[in-house]
Formats: sequence, structure tokens, C-alpha cells
Amino acid sequence: MSWCKLTTNLLLLTMIMPTVACKPQVANTGTTGRNIICFGDSLTEGYGAKPGEDYPTVLARLLDQPIINAGVSGNTTRQALERLQTDVLDKDPKLVIVQFGANDFFRKIPKSETKDNLDLIVRRIQERGAMVAVAGVRIGLLVDEYDDIFEQVSNNRRCIYIPNIIKDIFTDPAKKSDEIHPNASGYAIIAQRVYYKIKPFVMKR
Repeated sequence: MSWCKLTTNLLLLTMIMPTVACKPQVANTGTTGRNIICFGDSLTEGYGAKPGEDYPTVLARLLDQPIINAGVSGNTTRQALERLQTDVLDKDPKLVIVQFGANDFFRKIPKSETKDNLDLIVRRIQERGAMVAVAGVRIGLLVDEYDDIFEQVSNNRRCIYIPNIIKDIFTDPAKKSDEIHPNASGYAIIAQRVYYKIKPFVMKR
């Protein structure tokens, strides 16, 4: 092999290797579960929008697959753990999109407890054999206080990470129904952001 050709091959290998190394390894991609479940608080339930305008319903249309909306307004990670079995684990999950944190902040639950609760939620879902996507949320003061725990749990547990699903929604009155909740337009944006992250893992072959 000529020196020129060898150099070219080594250069191509160098360019390819970082890409392979950085490819995310998501746990339970071989899941046999049947259902996609959106598990969260008011942002998942769809508070502030009409029926059919919540992000799980919009996401179901984008994926052309049924989705279970397991969002409950006002829920903290403590309350999420209490209903995890009946609302998620008993429903044969394939992929669970976990979205909590804002209410923990508003109710002054210690950040360390929120992180532990979120980690336990993810672990129990993965033990059930399902994939997990963790949706990050920044609401005002949450930018510094809570934002990092979503990515940390995602990385530690090999989840799909969806950063700041309400980016540019919280600061745009045209996309909100009140001070903190999106309207139909805002939820449609959230659905798109979730869709692009989970699409490679759930689209029918």
C-alpha cells in the first residue's frame, strides 16, 4: 500500500472513530413492550389547552402510534413514585417519556431528593424492560437550580435525553395559556422536540 493511500485511510478512520464513540447507547432498545407512555405533570397532561392539543396527543399523530397520557397536574417526583406502578409499569411500556421537576422546585423539595426520585423512577421503568426518555425543563429560576439533574440522570441511566422542552416557550406570551403553561401552539412545539429525539427508537420497521 502506498504511503499516500495509507495516510488517506488513517485520516478517514480518525474522522469516523469519534462519531462511533459518541453514539448514545440507550438501555433496553430490544424491549418487547407495546406502549409509549408520557409520564409527567401538567406539561404532560396538557393544562391550558383543549382536549387533543396536549403534547402526547400531538406526538401520537406525528408517530402514527397510540400514546398513553399519564400526566397529572401538580405532581412532584414524590407523587410520581406513588403512581408509577399503576400508571406506567402495569401498562406494558415500550418507551416512557418522563417529565417532572417544576413542582418539586415550587414546593421546595430538596434538589437532592428530586434527583434521587427521578433516578428511582427511571431505574424501575428500566427494570420493567422499557426504554426511558428524560425531558428537561427550565422554568425561570430552575435554569440554575434543577436543570443539570435531568442530563445527569439521563447519562447515568442511558436514557434518551430531551433538553429543555419548553425553550423559548416560557418567554413567549403567544405560546402560553398563562404564566407557566403552554397553549396549543406551545404544546405542538414540545411534541416536535420529543418526536425528533425518540423517532429513531420507536418508529415501526
